[in-house]
Amino acid sequence: MKVAIYCRLSEEDRNKQFETDDSNSIQNQKAMLLQYVVEQGWELYNIYSDDDYTGSDRRRPEFNRLLKDAEQRKFDIVLCKTQSRFTRELELVEKYIHGLFPIWGIRFISIVDNADTANKGNKKSRQINGLVNEWYLEDMSENIRSVLTNRRKNGFHIGAFALYGYKKDPDQKGHLIIDEEAAAVVREVFTLFSQGYGKTAIARMLNDRGIPNPTEYKRLHGLRYKQPKTKNSTLWKYFAISDMLTNEIYIGNMVQGKYGSVSYKTKQNKPRPKSEWYIVEGTHEPIIDRELWDKVQALIEQKAKPFDVGTIGLFARKARCANCGYTMRSAKKQDNRYLQCPTHHVAKDACIGSFISVDKLERMVLEELNRLAKEYLDKDEAEQNIEFCNNLQEQKQSLLSDIDTYKKKCSEFSKGIQSLYLDKVKGIISENDYMEMSKDFSEGRTRLERTIADTEKRLKEIEEKIKVGDNRHQLIEQYANMDHLTREMVEILIDHIYVGKRIPKTRNVPIEIHWNF
Repeated sequence: MKVAIYCRLSEEDRNKQFETDDSNSIQNQKAMLLQYVVEQGWELYNIYSDDDYTGSDRRRPEFNRLLKDAEQRKFDIVLCKTQSRFTRELELVEKYIHGLFPIWGIRFISIVDNADTANKGNKKSRQINGLVNEWYLEDMSENIRSVLTNRRKNGFHIGAFALYGYKKDPDQKGHLIIDEEAAAVVREVFTLFSQGYGKTAIARMLNDRGIPNPTEYKRLHGLRYKQPKTKNSTLWKYFAISDMLTNEIYIGNMVQGKYGSVSYKTKQNKPRPKSEWYIVEGTHEPIIDRELWDKVQALIEQKAKPFDVGTIGLFARKARCANCGYTMRSAKKQDNRYLQCPTHHVAKDACIGSFISVDKLERMVLEELNRLAKEYLDKDEAEQNIEFCNNLQEQKQSLLSDIDTYKKKCSEFSKGIQSLYLDKVKGIISENDYMEMSKDFSEGRTRLERTIADTEKRLKEIEEKIKVGDNRHQLIEQYANMDHLTREMVEILIDHIYVGKRIPKTRNVPIEIHWNF
């Protein structure tokens, strides 16, 4: 039997000399599991090890590599220290341990909590372990959120990175102190803007002098920073200057909570309305005095322009430079509107400089939309509906399976409460023990009932989609053969557009449209 060992550590490791080293805890897990493999006389296929990852993180690299190899049936057994090392999510327990692993012919074993899919008698215990781990995740998330919210309300800085111009106080946790070298640049930016210089002009001035942008500055000084996602990450950009000029942290106010997590199961964040931000005044020394701040804010207010949905904003935040990936900015020359790469204007030779008129881009989008419409609408409608409905039917069956599983577990909790009552009547357990144990069962059943309600709601939405049918045909037909685009149509139809550089000796500009359908 070939065995794949999986190890995971969620706590930040303090025992590693180098980032590439395994932590002591990971090494201990490996030693325990390797010994077990030897004792059983199995053959070791590979060791998959994720360090510094939580059990709810689905993006664990080695975890996903393990699943891919499992699907290809490269081994026979997945061996872990505990089931929670593999995952803390009940959904993944059901999907892999009880669902796909048996289909792939793979046995799952965790040593400490005696989980073994070859032993059908302990399936309920594995499910209960998954349920307990799920509750643990939810409760831990709520506890952490409560602590962080309290610290935010009291003005403590809790972010992983200090804002450019500041650094974390080594003597007082949650307090910011001024980083004079970076603060000098911040003061210069505010001063230049107050003297009438534009944001793009300021970015170009800083780049021409070779002043590193905030990310590059932190990297050069060995400070923690967020990895950039785009090219030319060492340059100052328009938006970096714009964000700096409106950040109240520079006048001594702590501003946090601009983004909130979607769920404890994902690291995705979404913007929060300003009314829900945590703003505490006077928490640290200001870099910008109030007089200069007020002057800059007044200038920003004067320069603010109304959003013209018909022209300027037609492709706002939709068009991106194909070379550097940055969102293209709108420009006006006489009565014509253009989109241009912002990076090209903040530094010499920074980017190829994608450029296109709004009218030309609109015509190209309409031509492509009409081409797709003709191709799609000519396609056999039965074929479209089969493809569409199959996907929805798969989602429906998955939800029905989940609901059935949750209801069975709910029934088990109810039976557990009845058994406890009989034990109390027979005098096997005391009244106090009965109250305490039945409370745990009742709370578990309530949690599951809420989960069932949520899942049934999602199921109803899927069934409504199946009932209505494939609306892509209607959507494309509705917007085919149009003469002009509106902002509303762009929002509905387009996710984003990549614009390249004009092809030499022609007037052709390559574009790549990413549709929403």
